[in-house]
Amino acid sequence: MKQNLFVYNTLTRKKEEFKPLNAPHVGMYVCGPTVYSDVHLGNCRTYISFDLMFRYLTTIGYKVRYVRNVTDAGHLEGDAGDEGEDKISKKAKLAQLEPMEIVQKYTVGFHDVMQIFNTLPPSIEPTATGHIIEQIEMVKLILEKGYAYEVDGSVYFDVEKYNNTQNYGILSGRNLEDLLNNTRALGGQQEKHGKLDFALWIKAKPEHLMKWPSPWGVGFPGWHLECSAMSQKYLGNQFDIHGGGIDLVPTHHTNEIAQHVACCGKNPANYWVHTNMLTVNGQKMSKSLGNSFLPHELFTGDNSILNKGYSPMTVRFFMLQAHYRSTLDFGNEAMEASEKGFKRLMNAFALLNGLKADKTTEVEIGPLLERCYAAMNDDFNSPVLIAELFEASRIINSVNDGKLKIDEVNLQLLKTLMNTFVLDVLGLKDEQADNDDLPNILNLIVDLRGEAKINKDYAMSDKIRDGLARIGFQLKDSKDGTHWSKS
Repeated sequence: MKQNLFVYNTLTRKKEEFKPLNAPHVGMYVCGPTVYSDVHLGNCRTYISFDLMFRYLTTIGYKVRYVRNVTDAGHLEGDAGDEGEDKISKKAKLAQLEPMEIVQKYTVGFHDVMQIFNTLPPSIEPTATGHIIEQIEMVKLILEKGYAYEVDGSVYFDVEKYNNTQNYGILSGRNLEDLLNNTRALGGQQEKHGKLDFALWIKAKPEHLMKWPSPWGVGFPGWHLECSAMSQKYLGNQFDIHGGGIDLVPTHHTNEIAQHVACCGKNPANYWVHTNMLTVNGQKMSKSLGNSFLPHELFTGDNSILNKGYSPMTVRFFMLQAHYRSTLDFGNEAMEASEKGFKRLMNAFALLNGLKADKTTEVEIGPLLERCYAAMNDDFNSPVLIAELFEASRIINSVNDGKLKIDEVNLQLLKTLMNTFVLDVLGLKDEQADNDDLPNILNLIVDLRGEAKINKDYAMSDKIRDGLARIGFQLKDSKDGTHWSKS
């Protein structure tokens, strides 16, 4: 195992040497999506970043339990307030569907996008609705410890009482007085003892769709509580890494720490790790500015701000070219540069197996391999790693062109370097190789449909045509036969 991995800890605002609580085991919890709409690119950037960390920790020998939840209840509009509609329930009402139909649709969509980006699945993917009992038990404990109070079926966390013995703003770096002065009155304020108090359990109105019985009446859990209950269940009272987007620091993660300390007496995670935001041509990505787009629009180019579409691996490569703690700015020029860079890297990778070793060598790969590890050991610095991989690509091209000699030992090290860091760590793959057989496969399917028509099995013929249409391929029948095209 390569030692001396350093990770930037939001909690201490500095890089710290990574020392797991129970090496070689590592517990990592990442706040997952709220499944009421299509996953957006900001989410994708976060999950690709933690996929990079998961991959690297595994590569250097750690046994990682990676827990990433699915929020399928309790996340209200506005994120910070305790009033308003549940995001999933609202979407269900508008679509005239059951809430779990909404959950299923967007959970499947999320998984599909994550697979397209070649992210590894987490070790455990718990849902909020599957852990109502654990959340109720946690509320009971916080009430027993005296850090919460019940009002007419809702239970609130007492922030000011907690802050008398703990630092509520330890993660954000803000003190309670500043937080109180900058907090506007939110829904449910008339029930709360203090402006910053937040709901652990919320009394459900009669029209609320997603609700469960509890000791305080019929209701549903607060959004912050869900992650505390699930992380504790699968990783224990204290674990190694808690991650998410930087937007979760001021409220969600601050409240997670408070309720977990109140319940268990300790901060849940030793290292708090956060990814930065996405911008588009220097502006924050938002629907109101008209500059937002979804992953599939980025792939197809079907958006007015895009000159063309980009492959999923090009997008992944683009994201990894920026450090996860840096702002990532989308622009057509930057995307086109990444497309060229990705192709250059993968073209060199494709030459590896054909390289011939010489009796002598004019290049030593060992120092380059060490620099690749050093880059990742410096807070998962993927941009520096990619720069080193371009140096490896230059060596591959020079050996292939006969301009550089390399012996068997260094050739094997070069192959190890590229396989480890291109495939295993960065999670990149050669998309061209994936698509080489596609025309032959589609032609075979078209021939099978032709046989079905000859046999007058029109149901099968239509099923094949409609199935291909659903995955983006159109069939056109003519007197010259049937031809397929990408729709």
